[in-house]
Amino acid sequence: MNTEVSAYIVRYGSTRLIGEFTFKGQPELPRNASVLIKSDRGQEWGEILSPATERVRSFMKTSEPAGRIIRSVTDDDYRTRDKNRHEERNQFQGCQELVNEHKLQMQLVDVEHLFGGERVIFYYLAEKRVDFRELVKALARKYRSRIEMRQIGVRDEAKLLADYGDCGKPVCCGTHLTEMPPVSMKMAKLQKTSLDPNKLSGRCGRLKCCLRYEYDTYKDYKKELPPIGSTVITKQGEGKVTNQEILSECVQVVYPDSRKTIVHRKEILEVIKKKKGETPTNQ
Repeated sequence: MNTEVSAYIVRYGSTRLIGEFTFKGQPELPRNASVLIKSDRGQEWGEILSPATERVRSFMKTSEPAGRIIRSVTDDDYRTRDKNRHEERNQFQGCQELVNEHKLQMQLVDVEHLFGGERVIFYYLAEKRVDFRELVKALARKYRSRIEMRQIGVRDEAKLLADYGDCGKPVCCGTHLTEMPPVSMKMAKLQKTSLDPNKLSGRCGRLKCCLRYEYDTYKDYKKELPPIGSTVITKQGEGKVTNQEILSECVQVVYPDSRKTIVHRKEILEVIKKKKGETPTNQ
């Protein structure tokens, strides 16, 4: 009897949870393989992302296994999943009717029926705290299952419901992002993107998460460039910096005779005058 135990990183659940799961047996499970897992929530459908190597674990917040992989899925499992999805539609409608009946100030967003039927999770939006105790009792009687109500934000709503972003690819929050990074207009300004909110907003209506991806690189490169308004010396003489091309590590320099040239930071011999309050430095 084969008792070999291996571990894999698995994505599971409507909110794309990611965790390490142990697997006892052979054969090796390939990337993207669908499997049944046992998590702390119950029996669930999961997708293999990769083996749980030490390098992969270093990117995760915890190395503690989140559960175990039961087996690869079968044709019967696919039929069960389809049945569960049909149940989810009925449960959503049934919950919405009860929300209206109890006159609760909440917006139902999605429902997740765990593969094993251990619980049904309802995701909702609400501006204020909602007392849904009577709603949960009614839902438990109606569906004879453990009921969980989970309040989410608008970015989580996009994670559950959105499909593709403006870039033409699946939304980041629905694929690889496990946390929603903080994003600000300052990041957009530094990267010289459009400041039109309509162009900067993602499917959630908030600033796009991708504005965060290259921000640290832009910030580090910007530190190496003389600021706009500085006086610099290059091989072509003394001039004033009027613009920065951060990623290419270049600046635009205007000379006294009105010549304009693009100069790489390594071609700047000296910064002889920065803006007020800044100390001149040699390049």
